[in-house]
This record gives sequence, structure tokens and C-alpha cells, in this order.
Amino acid sequence: MDLSPAPGASTAAEVAAAASVDPSLAPDASTAAEVAAAASVDPSLAPDASSSDKAEDERFALLMSIGEECIQTDELRLLLQNKEKPFPICYDGFEPSGRMHIAQGIVKTINVNKMIRAGCKVKIWIADWFAQLNNKMGGDLEKIQTVGRYMIEIWKAAGMNLDGVEFLWSSEEINKRADEYWTLVMDIARRNKVKRITRCCTIMGRADNEELTAAQIFYPCMQCADIFFLEADICQLGMDQRKVNMLAREYCDDIKRKHKPIILSHHMLPGFKEGQEKMSKSDPSSAIFMEDDEAQVNLKIKQAFCPSNIVEGNPCLEYIKYIVFPWFERFDVDRKEKNGGNKTFLSMDDLITDYASGALHPADVKPALAKAINEILKPVRDHFNTSKEAKNLLNTVKMYRVSS
Repeated sequence: MDLSPAPGASTAAEVAAAASVDPSLAPDASTAAEVAAAASVDPSLAPDASSSDKAEDERFALLMSIGEECIQTDELRLLLQNKEKPFPICYDGFEPSGRMHIAQGIVKTINVNKMIRAGCKVKIWIADWFAQLNNKMGGDLEKIQTVGRYMIEIWKAAGMNLDGVEFLWSSEEINKRADEYWTLVMDIARRNKVKRITRCCTIMGRADNEELTAAQIFYPCMQCADIFFLEADICQLGMDQRKVNMLAREYCDDIKRKHKPIILSHHMLPGFKEGQEKMSKSDPSSAIFMEDDEAQVNLKIKQAFCPSNIVEGNPCLEYIKYIVFPWFERFDVDRKEKNGGNKTFLSMDDLITDYASGALHPADVKPALAKAINEILKPVRDHFNTSKEAKNLLNTVKMYRVSS
């Protein structure tokens, strides 16, 4: 694979030494919905990066299906047209910070597999030093790295296509090229005011008005540097990471770098409770964890907020849209004849129509959702039950106290 930077792109060292200009305004974003009709794609087929315009359209549509927002779609098109960059580099990262919930486990697996089918190389940044900066696991690096190994074990069992994935530990990679990395971090820090950096602190799950440690203020500068250090063409992270990704694009304006990282931000799944915008590891009832047993999944979904006829803000419907349909390409409902009989939905639009009208009831949705989720999680459960190493990792992680 050719992993060289795109023509005109700078290496991290060149970026750090570039000249300064006034940052421009952040560009307008295009939603995935605006380009949903760009092309039809069979997600089971792996497109050839060097093939026809149709294949390019398929790659584009496949990548856009990942994102709730893309900044910018025209730049993504140009990247896919670049014959000198046949395997664009997609960057994702995570803090090892406790047990893995289904959004981090299954949604990431779905998105990574789409990126690989679109002909991309995926670098997953295991941000162990960042978790330490953010005081996860009480700042204990050994515990953090144990959690990181547990998470990799889950993705393997969940069906992530690891052929195109490179897992990189931040502590190891930064130490290998420390002079390059820290020069870049310092340049980013030098060009930004404290107020701009603290606006990014929501990426750590912190409010921008929260009292922060000096380490936590340094964190956004490092995450911004990661993008250039890893020579990423595409930042594929959640919407909650948008602010620091925009900081990276502003930095490109500062240093007159032509090729900016494309931001492809995925939707954030809510928790199961009413008004809960995100799953919470510190509230086990709000989330399904990747090794939850069948009874736990059934109970959590049974207790989930799922108001009749209401689509907006309904977490059960979001799980169907962002997990079940991408995984199975269908949603099967089993019910008695007097309640309408069994029905298979082949599109989310049809399901929403039935649900909003009352033809599909929460009592129909919840058991069907639980059945689908349990089927997805079965290989993970089996792996952690049969692999001694995986079982030991899980038991160790369960003993750790989740720190906020």
C-alpha cells in the first residue's frame, strides 16, 4: 500500500515549521443527507480504488453513509479521485477508559469495515497517554493499557476487518518520533489562545466552563497534532470531537497548508433514558455493554424510553437505525396475528411511518430490538467465555473503578 502523503501535503515536521497567517473562518459543512442520492452502493461489495467513475461514486457514497456531517464533500471527492493516493488514511482514536458500550463496539466496527470497503487504510489511535492526561483510571497507565487490550479483543470478536487496520499506541508512537511530535504540538499551542483551546475541552467529556487541570488544557493541542502526525486524510470520529477537528483545519489555514483533513463525523447514539444525549459508562442502565448477557440486554431495552408514536428523541429507534439496519439490512418484528402479524422492514423510512402512525407499537419494537442486539453480541460473548486471555482481561477491567 502507498501510505505517502497526498501531493502538496506536508509531513508533521514540515507542518510544524510552516509560516503563520490569520486563520480563516471555519467552512460550511454539508450533511450526509445532502449527498445521500449521490450514488447507490451495495455495501457487500469492496470497490476497486483504481476502477471506473461508478466505483468512485460507490466509494464516496459508502464513506458518506458513515457521517452525520462531512467537511467538505468536494474535498472528499477530490481525495478519491487522486490516483497518487489510492488508499486514503482514515484516523480514529479512543481513550481506554472502562468497559465498552455498544456504540463504541458495534458502531465503530460498522464504520471501520465501511472505510476498508471504500479502499481506505484505517489507523486507530489508542490514546493511552490521553486517558492518563484526562485522569481516566485514576491516571494509572498500566490499567489504561489493560483496558486498551480489552477493547481490541472486543473488536476482533465483533467482526472488525483487521486486514486494513493498524492499531497504534500513542505512548509508543510519540516516543519513537518525539522531536517531530512535540515540535508540532508546541506550534499548535503557540498559534492558539487559551480560550480557543478550552472551547475544545468538550472532546474529553468536560464542559468548557469546567475547572481543568493544566494537562487537560494541553490535551486538545495534542489531539490536533495527532491528525498531522498520523498523516490522516480523513478524521472519522464522533460529532463530539468536531471542535478539535475544526481546530486542525484552522491550523492548516494558519500555516498555509493546502490539503486539509476531511472531517467525517458519525452520529452519537443516546442513552436509554429520556433526554440522555450520550451513553454513560458510569450509569450501566443507560447503555448496553459489549459483554452484557442476554438477560441484561433484554432488561435494559425493556426499561428503555420508547414513547408510542414519537420518533424524535426515541433511543430504541436510533439503535435500529444506526446498528440493526447497517448490520442486517432489515428489521424483523415477531408478533401475534391479532397485533398485525410478523413483519420485516427493509427500510428505516417504512419503520418510521408505521411507528408514527401507531401501526408499530413499543411492545413490538423492544423485543425485536433486543433479539437483534443479542444476535450481534453473541460472537463477543462466546469469545469472552471460551478464551482464557479474553476472560481474564474482562474480569480485570470489571474490577476497575470508572473515573469521570
